[in-house]
Amino acid sequence: MARLLLVVVVGLFAALGAGPAQAADGYRYWSFWQRGGDGGSWAYATQGPSSARPDDGDMIGFRFAVSEDSNDATRPRGMADFAAVCADTPATDGAKRVAVVIDFGTAADAADHRTPPAPRTECARVGADASAGEALAAVAKPLRYNSAALLCAISGYPESGCGDKMSGSVDAHAAPKGDGKDGGDGKADGDGASGGPSAGLIGGLAGVVLLGAAAVWQARRRRV
Repeated sequence: MARLLLVVVVGLFAALGAGPAQAADGYRYWSFWQRGGDGGSWAYATQGPSSARPDDGDMIGFRFAVSEDSNDATRPRGMADFAAVCADTPATDGAKRVAVVIDFGTAADAADHRTPPAPRTECARVGADASAGEALAAVAKPLRYNSAALLCAISGYPESGCGDKMSGSVDAHAAPKGDGKDGGDGKADGDGASGGPSAGLIGGLAGVVLLGAAAVWQARRRRV
């Protein structure tokens, strides 16, 4: 019996000491994508919109979503290719045409969980040396950037926030918390904030089990 109770103690520490599973942190932001005009797969851009310079006939895409990092980022939706987007925009000398796909995401990605604007496509006709950011500005003003040149809003969406950090203790795609880089990341402060039992509670329960084991052992000795 004593041996059984000691096994229970070990199990108690193992069960109560295990905290809840933690999901990885995520960020709510506009990701930037590029692809050729032939309708191939989207590729996460290796440069920012202000540095990337698409060629005539290229496509650029922007998707607002909650993502952990570039490997987890959500691609723009839709199958439109350059020919479809820019069919009504004729080519002109000294300019280039860039197909722009803007995906405002889903209600789950929005800070207030309201349905965002519908995705849309635009054909930007800009100077031959224009950046992706300039192509976007030509068709989707107003744009909003922060002091670090991070793209925060396209066509005024969202109205506030910029690269806000989500809580790591919830599914970032389903229930984002906090208001991001201002310090409100949704994480609880202090010991025991993860929701697990306190050390005092574990010790108290273990002590009760150990006292019971000692009493059984003493009773068995007296019978012998």
